[in-house]
Amino acid sequence: MTVCVLHAAAEMFPLLKTGGLADVVGALPPAQSQLGTHARVVLPGFPAVIAGLTDLEPVADLGAAFGAYNVRLERGVLQPHGVVVYVVRADQFYDRPGNPYLDAAHRPYADNDRRFALLGWAAARIATGADPKWKPHIVHAHDWHAGLAPAYLRAFERGGASRVASVITVHNLAYQGTFPASEFGALQLPPDFYAVDGVEFYGLVSFLKAGLYYAERITTVSPTYAREIQTQAQGAGLHGLLQTRTHDITGILNGVDYSIWSPSVDESIASKYTMAKPSGKSKCKAALQERMGLTRDDDALLFGVVSRLTEQKGLDLLLSAVPDIVQRGGQLVVLGTGDPALETGMKNAAAAHPGAVAVELGFDETLSHSIIAGSDVVMVPSRFEPCGLTQLYALAYGPLPLVHRVGGLADTVVDCSLENLAEELATGFVFDSFDRAGIVGAIRRSFALKGRRTEWKAVVKRAMAQNFGWETAALSYAEVYQPLLGG
Repeated sequence: MTVCVLHAAAEMFPLLKTGGLADVVGALPPAQSQLGTHARVVLPGFPAVIAGLTDLEPVADLGAAFGAYNVRLERGVLQPHGVVVYVVRADQFYDRPGNPYLDAAHRPYADNDRRFALLGWAAARIATGADPKWKPHIVHAHDWHAGLAPAYLRAFERGGASRVASVITVHNLAYQGTFPASEFGALQLPPDFYAVDGVEFYGLVSFLKAGLYYAERITTVSPTYAREIQTQAQGAGLHGLLQTRTHDITGILNGVDYSIWSPSVDESIASKYTMAKPSGKSKCKAALQERMGLTRDDDALLFGVVSRLTEQKGLDLLLSAVPDIVQRGGQLVVLGTGDPALETGMKNAAAAHPGAVAVELGFDETLSHSIIAGSDVVMVPSRFEPCGLTQLYALAYGPLPLVHRVGGLADTVVDCSLENLAEELATGFVFDSFDRAGIVGAIRRSFALKGRRTEWKAVVKRAMAQNFGWETAALSYAEVYQPLLGG
């Protein structure tokens, strides 16, 4: 039997991307399809999504819902993998310029509850027959935006629809989709769903909690994060519910789409290179130094950061360590946008250290590849990190990741301690205590290793030999789905 899975998400690379969620939703369905699973995706009808699909055709008229009139379901194809993507067309909800979640003043849209309730509801409608030509066995919801899909499936089942199992993947527990209780009535769920055993969360409605409560299985994006979210420290108020569901939770590491993230095929970097022929990497470093206005110096240890500029990502800690990098002759390149105070701090650091520190505010996909390829060390000093993709990209391109030992960072980077170097295990630099002493210690270790050229080259080679392809993750998801089939 071919297993049919419908992924429900707010974004998907290359159609629309604000973070790592899009990379996952873009890469997992094609990987699953190669293993014989029939995976499709349902997305909100954002302008970028509609523009990026081919062969768009109508599937069903879903009528009026959540205050949106004339909701339509369309189906298109995303090339080159040929993944079928459903689009929820409700132009009054989704046809807005700019960020999919925030208005021009960077505030969440006031109707985000209805905009994303519609996404979950549409996923449940597809699962219960809205497309006469295809029905999934499993609905796989991603993050809070699709968190109501499992709740609607249970509600429809109560109304006589056949049972369809659901899985929810938590990409980041900190984002929960909470709304005032007064909005519950607009969600078109049975009244008794507003309860502690349901969507209620400390007097609010929580889309993520709904998914965690009603889905049959829960996955997170790394094994360590799966354990961390069941603790009070990292459970974001949901640890109690997650502890009761501990046997239903699986941590599955995100993968890397090596057709996009590989220095041997990357058209956006200054020179392609491989683990066996790494000479192009120094050209990438020189090009990055020139592009960012840094002093041209192949011997300077170049630290790269591609990140949202938030406290979660540990960028405040990094700022405190900038003098330690510069005093040792190092350089720092930062690409990102986020907290205005951190943006200002980064700009001030660049002004204080011309030629050694360069900052570009915003996001530029091409420049992000150039930074990964041109750096010697890529820093991901996150306070917490469900999986992290940046350190996986770094491993593929040869800069050594410098990370805080947390979540997926702990699962994917092995510290260059003496014993790990001796046992040929080391792939980067890991610090344990989230403080200035911790990150500075890791920075010092990176300078020390760079001074031992032979060992540095050996670690880079080992890092580039790591394989975090999506095939492994797709197999793990298949194991999660298996018990839910035919139930």
